[in-house]
Amino acid sequence: MEKIILTECLPSEISEKLGLSQAFRGKQIFKWVSTGTNDFDSMTNLSLDLRNELKQKAVLRSTVIEQVLKDPDGTIKIVITLNDGHSVETVLLTDKEGRKTACVSCQAGCAMRCAFCMTGTLGLARNLTAGEIVEQFLYMEHEAGKLDNIVFMGMGEPMQNLEAIRKTIQILCNKDGRALSSKRITLSTCGIVKGIYDLADNGPSIRLAVSLTTADEDLRKELMPVAAIKENSLEELRKAIDYYAQKSGRRVTLEAALLHQKNTTIQSAKNLVDFARGLDVNVNLIPWNPVPQLDFKEPDWEEVRTFTEYLENAGLNVTLRTRRGRKIGGACGQLGKWKN
Repeated sequence: MEKIILTECLPSEISEKLGLSQAFRGKQIFKWVSTGTNDFDSMTNLSLDLRNELKQKAVLRSTVIEQVLKDPDGTIKIVITLNDGHSVETVLLTDKEGRKTACVSCQAGCAMRCAFCMTGTLGLARNLTAGEIVEQFLYMEHEAGKLDNIVFMGMGEPMQNLEAIRKTIQILCNKDGRALSSKRITLSTCGIVKGIYDLADNGPSIRLAVSLTTADEDLRKELMPVAAIKENSLEELRKAIDYYAQKSGRRVTLEAALLHQKNTTIQSAKNLVDFARGLDVNVNLIPWNPVPQLDFKEPDWEEVRTFTEYLENAGLNVTLRTRRGRKIGGACGQLGKWKN
């Protein structure tokens, strides 16, 4: 008999799959799972018979930790092996205020092939299950203590695995478990317009970040193949971002990985300002993090300063991302670099 993977179940599903007549037992088990326990015997408010039944019928984890890497700047990267041998990575970032954010993967590999991203060179193996995504969060919380935020921006494109992400959010936000606030959740997409509308119309209501990179249509097609699909053009993407902001009431973040002499010119800055005009957005600038296999260069400080100042002078709210996790391949665009 195939065992029940508890990390992918809501309380009612645990009760149903185990045939529990008392619904509160499912809630008790769910609560234990949400604390990250790795031992059925530690579930002391359950009878010995129920604990023994769980050992026979269920598992607390479907994945195992392969490696834990720690950067001197406080960044942590966990390499996780799935039950079919594929690996994914999840990263902890800590900001200046000490807030902890887990950047979790939603796919093994990625099909988007963004030219500046290491993960894009791996190709797509498969989508992750909700349980496999939840386990990343639990592993990181065990390693780093209570987390403040979760961001779906590790390996993979979240909009291609939206149903598993919805289930993950249901599990992590459930009041009988981790009870994470939806205000603490962000989904980052490379710009799949259909998915943005789906998320806006069908929820859940979470924060949205869009990897814009550049507002130059031709250059964006060169750097991000997803942009070559007509329905994901800059014009259609802008409409979708506006729709999401108005429908959700949440400001959208535009992300741009800055590449030396590629998308850092004054014309590039002007294009971004024109794209953002009239939208309820923040801009998050991310100086490109080096990946030896990719033929790009980091922007120099003068490029970054000039680009940032142009946006700010145009009235945009701009954040310049602090470089973290680069020594362990945990920075933006580097995931997959240290795979065994």
